[in-house]
Amino acid sequence: MDRPWSQYFCCLLAGNRDFVRNYPNATKRVLRAVLKTADLCATNPNRIARQLVDGGFTDRFDYGLQTLTEALYQWRDFDPEDSVRFYALRMHEAGLIKSSPQKIIAEGTDWRFLDELKRELKA
Repeated sequence: MDRPWSQYFCCLLAGNRDFVRNYPNATKRVLRAVLKTADLCATNPNRIARQLVDGGFTDRFDYGLQTLTEALYQWRDFDPEDSVRFYALRMHEAGLIKSSPQKIIAEGTDWRFLDELKRELKA
């Protein structure tokens, strides 16, 4: 919740390069499902908390509801490339990775599916 961390995605979805290349429709369907689920969690946390309890994922409705209401579902608001840059820089500074953030973005990211779905799933 604190800056600067609160200005970036906390989670990113990654896919195997060969799978994404060979199955672009399946990749887009998975991403669409994840984003629509995030929207559902944001708009109807009571219903989702009840489903978490009914599905056996948690025993406590109040804990599930608290988690859902405190989470930020701002996938339309943040810049994913900026998030990758931010975390890659932190990891590079800590010596956990050798590649520069620019190289990771250039060689390891593809925003086409997200860009298409942002247009498709406009609120």
